[in-house]
Amino acid sequence: MPQTVKGVIARAKGAEVELTDIVIPDPGPHDVVVKVLTCGVCHTDLSYRDGHIGDNFPYLLGHESAGIVDTVGEAVTHVAPGDHVILNWRAVCGQCRACRKGDSKNCFNTHNASTPMTLPDGTELEAALGIGSFAEKTLVHEGQCTKVNPDADPAAVGLLGCGIMAGLGAAVNTGDIQIGDSVAVFGLGGVGTAAVAGARLAGATTIIAVDLDERKTEQAREFGATHTIVSDGLSQDDVVEQVRELTGGFGADVTIDAVGILPTFYQAFYSRDHAGRMVMVGVPNLTDRIELPAIDFYSRGGSLKPAWYGDCLPERDFPAYTQLFANGQLPLDKFVSERIGLDDVDAAFDTMKRGDVLRSVVVL
Repeated sequence: MPQTVKGVIARAKGAEVELTDIVIPDPGPHDVVVKVLTCGVCHTDLSYRDGHIGDNFPYLLGHESAGIVDTVGEAVTHVAPGDHVILNWRAVCGQCRACRKGDSKNCFNTHNASTPMTLPDGTELEAALGIGSFAEKTLVHEGQCTKVNPDADPAAVGLLGCGIMAGLGAAVNTGDIQIGDSVAVFGLGGVGTAAVAGARLAGATTIIAVDLDERKTEQAREFGATHTIVSDGLSQDDVVEQVRELTGGFGADVTIDAVGILPTFYQAFYSRDHAGRMVMVGVPNLTDRIELPAIDFYSRGGSLKPAWYGDCLPERDFPAYTQLFANGQLPLDKFVSERIGLDDVDAAFDTMKRGDVLRSVVVL
């Protein structure tokens, strides 16, 4: 039987979000109903609300979640009722051209639930990133559920579902940081701070954290930053020069743009060593254009890489990082700045925009 639960929707562009009734349909053969335990407030949800991702309103927001499997479709084999899971938006298909090449991190056809959730009047809801978990329960494909240790704090490990995994993966997977490397991270929200933590995990010995806000640079030290640069009032050349001074005059082996705006892109590009690796994990807007002298692109060698979801594979990475958290090697709990209720999501967007938190987490 369909279930009616409470969920947070964005009904129109820029409007305040609403906590309202939503209907969870019976799961299809490979679908799973998940009882949501926690959901982080991610900038992507704000982008949905403000119409920066699309205009297929109404949206059921939320996607950075942990929960417990409630009911499953008749053909589900991947999880069972009672399993503790982290939800992911890369449920690889195993059949597209990327998957067939063994490059599943770039799957072109990730799975979602077979039937949309709706409002009580039958209006179909577009689930954010195919998840929609600012809700008491949500409907996803079984491949979107990754089993993890049930003893782990869901508010902490649920953040692996999006932003924190993006930052960790940008460092470990895309940046391929090696023991002894020098790293500079530009922008210290949740994603950038996670990149700092990932750089420490990977064995970087010089980790430079750069942000306009001194509060954020100091906080980054708790996650592994060895040096900080407060870039407020500094020119691009000033920032680049400071990175070079901290890396023996050469520039960093790996630079990570965790913002996705042109100033941080250029700082990251010019702060890397010759043959250094630059990663862009911050999501740019639709209108920015990168302009570089061709000789600067050519003569520096190395690589420029976008990081989509931190090039992660949830079935491999979520359990591993959950275990590192349990071992005390990865402080996922420190990313949880506050725990809030479902009716606090809109206020949490304002808190996030002010830069006062790494993550607000809805706890149900």
